[in-house]
Amino acid sequence: MSPELLSHSPDLKQLRDEGYEISIVNAYLLVKHVPYVDSTKNIAYGTLISVLDEAGDKTVKPQNHVVLWAGSYPCNSDGIKLINLVNNSNMKQKICEGLYATFLFSQKPSNEGYNDYYEKVTTYIKILEGYAHVIDPTATARTFPVIPPYENNSVFCYMDTATSRAGISAANEKLKTGKIAIIGLGGTGSYVLDFIAKTPVEEIHLFDGDEFLQHNAFRSPGAPTIDELKQRQHKVDRFAEVYSKMRRNIFPHPQYLDENNVSELKNMNFAFLCMDGQNKKAIIDFFLENKIPFIDTGIDIYNTDGVLGGNARVTTCTPDFNGHITNRIDFNGEGNNEYESNIQIAEINALNAAFAVIKWKKLSGFYFDRENEYNTTYGIITNSINNDEHDEKN
Repeated sequence: MSPELLSHSPDLKQLRDEGYEISIVNAYLLVKHVPYVDSTKNIAYGTLISVLDEAGDKTVKPQNHVVLWAGSYPCNSDGIKLINLVNNSNMKQKICEGLYATFLFSQKPSNEGYNDYYEKVTTYIKILEGYAHVIDPTATARTFPVIPPYENNSVFCYMDTATSRAGISAANEKLKTGKIAIIGLGGTGSYVLDFIAKTPVEEIHLFDGDEFLQHNAFRSPGAPTIDELKQRQHKVDRFAEVYSKMRRNIFPHPQYLDENNVSELKNMNFAFLCMDGQNKKAIIDFFLENKIPFIDTGIDIYNTDGVLGGNARVTTCTPDFNGHITNRIDFNGEGNNEYESNIQIAEINALNAAFAVIKWKKLSGFYFDRENEYNTTYGIITNSINNDEHDEKN
């Protein structure tokens, strides 16, 4: 548990000081070694689990009154199930490795809700402990455990409470996929970063030799000030600075990639290729040779009498499925494409990035993937999505 969170949260500190075995895992508050009576009228021990609501480095008033429970069905001292406490007994929600919540408890307080996590947690403990004391008066959740030194192994600067609130921590764990490269921090690449930065990938490496100029502000996330634009930072430095406020391990590489330095990608586990030009072939050849999976993005926009049309494309390549790329990816970056003139189309950039990141999450097992498509094209005029190049083996 973060010492800052503990010192700034009187409710958590009171729980710790009174000897409860508390910890925080994946933005859940866990209270271990809670005694209760099982169906055999014996004393057992389970874990209370509550979503933890925070504001920066301190807890706030709990947003709901329910808790999860890892243990068997709790009973009274006669072995009769506490049906008035259990709201849902047909669940199995993974909290972290080796810990699953199997019940949902509901003990609603006054209309104002619980004031803090101390009141919320101890209310449930007193109910369970009360029945346990009839059988064994010494049964207690207050074990005063030895407190190990704090180690922060998370890539985030603060806890990801959105994931725990949604109950998808187990799925999110699948996204800890090593090192991700984003090559090209223009419109699409910057939105890819915005999405990837909110996942627990271990490292994000940014590659782009361009400066962040005024026109970039209109097709990338955020709202830079005039003073920030005057700094003429490299794109990778600017975005690393912005997103480092949220997470660690973002590494800027202010350079273009070509056949002379493409080896810098050798240790990547996955890459998003968000650039055009003839250097793209050297990068893709390197990916194929080194068996690095990647997703290539492309946008083709044209102007007809002041009305824009075109499409956004996402092409996926893995070591086992890559024969389609020569027919799908433009290796020259030539032609009359007005996207190269910096037409402000932030929503198409964001949409293209979303398609790319969704596909990466499918490859990681986060989303179901029934189509197994390796090329997706969105058409602006028809508002249609076409999936092609299916992997029939999967």
